[in-house]
Amino acid sequence: MVSDNSYVECLVESKASPLVKFGSYIALVLAVIFFLSSILTPLGIVGLILCVIAGVAYYFLSLNANIEFEYQYCDREITVDKILNKSKRKNVAKYEVERIEAFAPSRSYHLDEFKNKQYKTLDFSAREQNRQPDPTYTFIYDGKEKVILEPDAEFVNAVKSVAPRKVFTD
Repeated sequence: MVSDNSYVECLVESKASPLVKFGSYIALVLAVIFFLSSILTPLGIVGLILCVIAGVAYYFLSLNANIEFEYQYCDREITVDKILNKSKRKNVAKYEVERIEAFAPSRSYHLDEFKNKQYKTLDFSAREQNRQPDPTYTFIYDGKEKVILEPDAEFVNAVKSVAPRKVFTD
């Protein structure tokens, strides 16, 4: 049994959208083309400015091509951090366990009563479709948000130890 003040963390590597990967490659190719055109043609400064713009676009797109989510459970609170390119960390959400209405596997019948309602959906999972068995869990938070996570068993058990009537493992 896990105590109320336990600490568990879980790291999930998320798959980047193919559109983001494609966009980063295009931005890199454009940066090289504009740089070469600034040297070899009379474009000069215009080509250099376009090169810098394409370089900045490549930087931001490549940051979002390698994303990891870290879930932390500590003292009845779930925190989600987004790690960009294994270097930049950003806290994206905090959830109090007391305000969770249901926490269950994403395809669980325990979530059926929430299907016909509109929620703001936040997906902090690996975003890999058609994995069997489905490793994702969904929880309904405060009647407003539907949050999708991909926690390990230790994380789920830590949350279940403080909210056993709200957490289902089917």
